[in-house]
Formats: sequence, C-alpha cells, structure tokens
Amino acid sequence: MEPSASITHASAARGRFAPSPTGLMHLGNAWTALLAWLDARQRGGAFVLRIEDLDPDRSRPAYVAQLLHDLRWLGLDWDEGPDVGGPYAPYAQDQRRARYAAALEALLARDLVYPCYCTRAEIRTAASAPHGPPRHEACPNRCRELSAAERRARAAAGRRPSLRVRMPARRTVIAFEDLSRGLIQEDVAQAAGDFVVQRGDGVHAYQLAVVVDDGAMAISHVIRGADLLSSTARQIWLHQQLGFTPPRFGHVPLLIDQAGQRLSKRHAALAIAELRAAGRHAAEIVGWLAHWAGLTEQPEAVQPRELIGLLDWQRLPRQDIVIDVTALTVGR
Repeated sequence: MEPSASITHASAARGRFAPSPTGLMHLGNAWTALLAWLDARQRGGAFVLRIEDLDPDRSRPAYVAQLLHDLRWLGLDWDEGPDVGGPYAPYAQDQRRARYAAALEALLARDLVYPCYCTRAEIRTAASAPHGPPRHEACPNRCRELSAAERRARAAAGRRPSLRVRMPARRTVIAFEDLSRGLIQEDVAQAAGDFVVQRGDGVHAYQLAVVVDDGAMAISHVIRGADLLSSTARQIWLHQQLGFTPPRFGHVPLLIDQAGQRLSKRHAALAIAELRAAGRHAAEIVGWLAHWAGLTEQPEAVQPRELIGLLDWQRLPRQDIVIDVTALTVGR
C-alpha cells in the first residue's frame, strides 16, 4: 500500500494522544493511540502524550503508571509527555488548572461566560469527555437572563454556580474537513447551546481544558474516536474565541463488541495488561489493530514502526468495527 496522500506540512505537524487515567488501558484505547501515533510519524512530526486527569473523583496515579507501561510495551513512543517533559510542560491536566482559569478570565472579560445556578446533577458529567450524540446543555432556570441582583441573591444563599458560555443567538455554523469523514457542518448554538466550561465545584470542563491544552501545545492534528465527533464544532468555536488555530481532526471508527457496545473499561478482559497476562504478545495485538485499520491483509504480528507510511485515510473504515471478544481473550 502506498503512503497516504494526506501527509503534508511535516515540519509543523504535532499530534497527540490524551487518555484519561480512570481505569486500565484497553484495546479501544490502543486502537486510537496507534492511529494517532502513525498519523504523527507519517507527517514527520512530534507525538505528544498528555494525561487528562481533570476529574479528581475518577483519576488515579496508578492508572497513569500502567498506561505508560502499556504504551511502551506495545512499541509506541512519544517526544513529549509527563515522564519525558518537553517545551509545553506540564503534560497532565491536574497541573494545568491555572491555564484553564486564565482562559475563563479571558472569556469573562468579553462577557462570553455567565454563572449558571442549575443543580450539580444537571452538569455532573461536564468534566468527562462526552460520548455519543450531541447534547444540548439546556439551562432550565434560564440563568443567562438573571440580573446582577438575582445572581447576588443566589450567591448569598450558598449556591455555587457553574459557568456556561454565552452562545450567540444567531446561527453559528462551524464547518471543518474531517480527515476520515469529510466535510462536517454544525450550528453550535443550536446543537450545543450554552455548554458548561466549569462545574459548580470548580472543576474545569473537558470542553474547555482540551481546547486550552491543544491550543497552548500547538497541536496540529487530533486523531480520536468517532464518539467525540459531536464535541468538535464547539471546540473549534472555543479555539476561535481564545485566539488559537484549531487543529485538523480525524475521527476514527470505534471498536465495539458483538452486542454493539463501545469497548471501554468495563471490558476488563480486553485491558492490555490482561491480554499480556493471558499470553498475548505486543506485536500480535498491534497486528490485530493494523488489520482492522486496513493496513495489512491479515492480522499478523507486526511492530508499529513497520506500519509507518501505510495509514491511508481514504481506506480507513468509517463504520464501527465489531470485535469478537471471546476469540481475542482465549489464552494461548
């Protein structure tokens, strides 16, 4: 197979893999990591590992250590990251909170953010990367229209507000060319509404943090799962408001089980550590991933570096890929 025709601007290319350390790394994570790594290496660019440990309730240092070990065991490396440093350190979100606060101040100064006094239950998922169809984050209390006196009264009553962006009332269409899926257009104001950028407990939302990090780290290409496609337009909008150049996006198909469920941390047997313990070899696992991506004719053992130049966005499947979980988890 010939190298992808999409390889351009090699000197400026910067890709990244940004996992959340909320469980063991599984086969779905490895799938995205390999494709993001190949895209960066084919462009001759830098590959960044960033840890999205923004959610204090679920992130664990032990998972970070296991993640680093699993990636290296698979044969993937990175030029910048939490363990090797780099010009845009730190590479963990928990250590970058001051940057998110500064971004919020910039938005507040332009009246692009307002306090929302809706209950925490209505916004509790804001710090986690959203998966699935677009969500219009409606504010049932219409906090956008509260007067200054009404806001002071709620604050005096001990209500801790979240912060939402103030989307324009007019149509706000964002269009971008996805590497895998072609032209995507979305009216952000209609599809996302006034989405949350900081929870009431002070934790910055995923939508804000990922934009600040990608923008500040000069990330030029973001390869991630198709379940995050619905977040992209609002993130591009935020990039624009904060003065960043949005990266190019490529949303890859998901690995799903035979019941149609996205592979996740609940598929414990497909954790990389568990597959290793069951006798699977790293090159064997990479071979599965390469075959599913259309890089090889057969699922044969292969090293990641042998695949550089073979990722072709025109040949990558667009439909989710069904995995036979039982066949993969039988020990050797």
